[in-house]
Amino acid sequence: MPLTQLRHLALITAVGSAVAATPVQLRSPDGHLVISIALEAQNDAPTAPVYSVTYDEHPVLQPSRLGFDLAGIKLGPLELVDTRSFSSDITWQPVYGERSTVQDHHHELTLNLRETTEPHRQLRVTFRAYDTGVAFRTSFLGSDRSDKSDPIHILRERSEFRFPADHPAWAVYSAQGNYAKVTLSQIKRGCERPLTIEAAPDLYLAVGEAALVDYARMKLAPLEGVPNALVSDLSSEVASALPLSTPWRVILIGRNPGELLEQNDLFLNLNAPCAIADTSWIEPGKVIREVTLTTQGGLACVDFAAKHGLQYVEYDAGWYGPEGSEGSDATTVTLDPKRSKGPLDLPRVIQYARDHDIGILLYVNRRALERQLDEILPLYRRWGVAGVKYGFVNVGSQHWTHWLHDAVRKAAENHLMVDIHDEYRPTGYSRTYPNLMTQEGIAGDETKPVNSLTLTILFTRMLAGAADNTICYYDDRVSRNASHAYQLAKAVCLYSPWQFLYWYDRPPGSPGNIGGAGGAQTGIGDEPELEFFDAVPTVWDDTRVIHGQIGEYAVIARRKGREWFIGGMNSGGARSLQVPLDFLEPGRTYEARIYLDDPTLPTRTHVRIDHCHVTAATELTMVMSRQGGQAIRLIPLAE
Repeated sequence: MPLTQLRHLALITAVGSAVAATPVQLRSPDGHLVISIALEAQNDAPTAPVYSVTYDEHPVLQPSRLGFDLAGIKLGPLELVDTRSFSSDITWQPVYGERSTVQDHHHELTLNLRETTEPHRQLRVTFRAYDTGVAFRTSFLGSDRSDKSDPIHILRERSEFRFPADHPAWAVYSAQGNYAKVTLSQIKRGCERPLTIEAAPDLYLAVGEAALVDYARMKLAPLEGVPNALVSDLSSEVASALPLSTPWRVILIGRNPGELLEQNDLFLNLNAPCAIADTSWIEPGKVIREVTLTTQGGLACVDFAAKHGLQYVEYDAGWYGPEGSEGSDATTVTLDPKRSKGPLDLPRVIQYARDHDIGILLYVNRRALERQLDEILPLYRRWGVAGVKYGFVNVGSQHWTHWLHDAVRKAAENHLMVDIHDEYRPTGYSRTYPNLMTQEGIAGDETKPVNSLTLTILFTRMLAGAADNTICYYDDRVSRNASHAYQLAKAVCLYSPWQFLYWYDRPPGSPGNIGGAGGAQTGIGDEPELEFFDAVPTVWDDTRVIHGQIGEYAVIARRKGREWFIGGMNSGGARSLQVPLDFLEPGRTYEARIYLDDPTLPTRTHVRIDHCHVTAATELTMVMSRQGGQAIRLIPLAE
């Protein structure tokens, strides 16, 4: 990746007791955020790092302690050997993303620590202060006399987050669960991350983790005996040779929910740069799922994709046998008879798709993945498959975290892109291995979410990165829970480099009344508003959140090239929002194509298309029904 960079490195030496008496301060580049770090003994606990955070001189985190419980040993009191400060201002270009360039501008402080008692184990605690948040991690380095390959066994990590008040927060306890707005004192063990918190009407936080690759997943738990405080809650013990670094613990900070979403590239910045030398084979795009598991259905999906600007067709569970059976062989095309009677000539569909410049994606359940991964990945490459959807993967423990990210790397070796489904939530690994296109970890359309849930997910789960929401369009849940203009807006608001559309829908020419387990099938029609799905990109050069209130409404504008797309989503009550277009290129006129709900329209989807000319001085009024939405495409006119 091309980089432009400005770096500064300094070394400061201090005696072991000095930092306890005089905390070290680390400021963000703009000076608004300050981290104070000290070594303190606390009650009967030995001396250890303690940090606190302020933003514009208001307390964000009160003094919070960092510590670990280790198997077989007790970590002794720590002293400071030295500190190292580092400043970085780097601009890098992702292979794809919510913006075409990302700035990594931070100040960093590393504390090199050592036990005051034998065997003088060494640790390194690194803090980073961004304008948009705080990150820290701990590295175990061994002792002066130990072999660096000596193992370490972490029973429990104790990274604390002590808040100054009982703030409201949006908690959920499974990756696809229902969120509840509660206070910090009501949060139970196993709370998912990112956890979005309203610290004040003009201050929002999100606690999360980045660069989780070979470690146990962190969730959050109440800190016993301390009000308004949370502590890291690992999903398993961690064992590793030295050196070992934890994932980054992150506190994202914004003045409103929209700023959190606009600034979510903090998670990417905390991951290693792209490790794939040639990324030309990695291609974002729109996907239609083939619901009948037949040759005819596959050919029809390819024709539809080629006509409507989609890039991929996906065959989901059942193409190689019952996905839940240990006997199903993912090296064969063996239909699950409960899902389809066939016939399915998959090689023919793959070749037909390649002839039309469409990629085929294949779903494989974890049972076959765990048994056959090293066999099926090179096989699928030979077949001409573009990517694999990993289903029902095990997540959480160190073992399965390592296995899953290794499976992403192995897919890259075979030029296969990946979509990880079910409980996996991202922590930024798509920067390092951008063949990891998207992942679930979201209560998507398959789960029939009400609008308030999706609009909560937008400012909680989506802070962590792309989410495969499996957008439905014609399925009757759309009419029950939302509107069709609202569904169009999802393709803008819910970022995913692989955007699945028409999840339960069949294109013209597909056989009816077979397959498609899990939802009612409906045929895709010729409604005029489908032109929006035809045109909308899946990755972007710029992203702006114009309006956003958790669980209530959102208006998001994204740019690809010179075109802008706007999505508006609503819940709870009819709403009218002003949408200034001051982000448009000054002096240029655009055609606005506006897709809005109109129940008087005699189509089955009731979406009207309005046209007008706009400029950067224009302010549109977006009117949305209580469960409706609106989508807009802004096309620059020739000069």
